[in-house]
Amino acid sequence: MMTEGEDVKIVVDADRCEMNAVCVGLAPDVFDIADDHSLKVVGEVTVDNEDHIRNAVAACPKSALSLARQ
Repeated sequence: MMTEGEDVKIVVDADRCEMNAVCVGLAPDVFDIADDHSLKVVGEVTVDNEDHIRNAVAACPKSALSLARQ
């Protein structure tokens, strides 16, 4: 879990991502599918949305998402 003031970055492995959009369904305020059919991170990890993002990372069928401390 994040602590206040900690920066966590969402990492997308574009080679693995198949745009199944599971992450978009679980955290639509953070993930989106762009017009060019690529996954875009449109939000940041916050204390308020961290659980939704961790669920999206865990649910990715291709394991294309991860979180990294900055």
